[in-house]
Amino acid sequence: MNRSENNTYHIPVLLNECLEGLNINPDGIYVDLTFGGGGHSRAILERLSDKGQLFAFDKDKDAIKNAIDDDRFFLINDDYSNMAKQLRLYRITQVDGILADLGISSHQIDDIERGFSFRGDAPLDLRMDTDRVFTAADVVNTYSEEELKKLFFAYAELPNAKQVASTICKKRNEQYIGTTNELCEAIKGLTKPNVSNKFFARVFQALRIEVNHEIESLEQMLNSVEGILKVGGRLVVISYESLEDRRVKHLMRQGNIEGKVEKDFYGNILSPYKEITRKPITPSEEELKENTRSRSAKLRIAEKKDKQD
Repeated sequence: MNRSENNTYHIPVLLNECLEGLNINPDGIYVDLTFGGGGHSRAILERLSDKGQLFAFDKDKDAIKNAIDDDRFFLINDDYSNMAKQLRLYRITQVDGILADLGISSHQIDDIERGFSFRGDAPLDLRMDTDRVFTAADVVNTYSEEELKKLFFAYAELPNAKQVASTICKKRNEQYIGTTNELCEAIKGLTKPNVSNKFFARVFQALRIEVNHEIESLEQMLNSVEGILKVGGRLVVISYESLEDRRVKHLMRQGNIEGKVEKDFYGNILSPYKEITRKPITPSEEELKENTRSRSAKLRIAEKKDKQD
């Protein structure tokens, strides 16, 4: 079996809900910003005619190996923040729909050597783009205590961020922290045993976000959507963390990632988008049984409005 046909790389989350949300025009042009194992992309292609096109993005070279052999499909090895620039190279200026599944893939978590999980001992890496030099070990061993504190407070929302930062700095003065186990060992006394997994997950989340500039990339991508979507086009986003979901919700509701409210003369919120989902869609009980990693997923959908509306 070709890897592009193997869902063990990553089970697509909320698949049917995403397809319905995209409201696919068979002759349309669509973008999958987080290709991964290609599950969402393959399902989109099944709904496209011979005239339809799908452009997918992924900066992880492991994901690029899953490329789909289809003349309607184009896989771009780049960060999705560069969506507009890359699409212009294909002479694409507007599209009918954009899908983004913001979670890391099961493959990335399960590949212990890449250091995305605290459940196995591996180099403290966490890079999605392995061509980049900067790793989580660089963050842990070179950032100042103040920088680490801000990092763990902003990206992990840890109430004891200052203590975590201070402890790491003390431990690294004794010994370089270069592996996932060494980091967990350094900070294991800062949380109760019954919630240690959640604590470690948050610490690793913060490091992953920092190493991969995830928030900056997300903001750049979201800010570019209005100029790329056609009127009536759909933006479909699955987020797993409040940091991401908050920005997506603000964009779809207020028209900007900061959540600034601007109203017209009649008190209507000025936004280029119409919210299709006032409340996020979450996985069903059946999906949660099949894929426990989908438990924190939140799907939001918006449609670009005509300026005259």
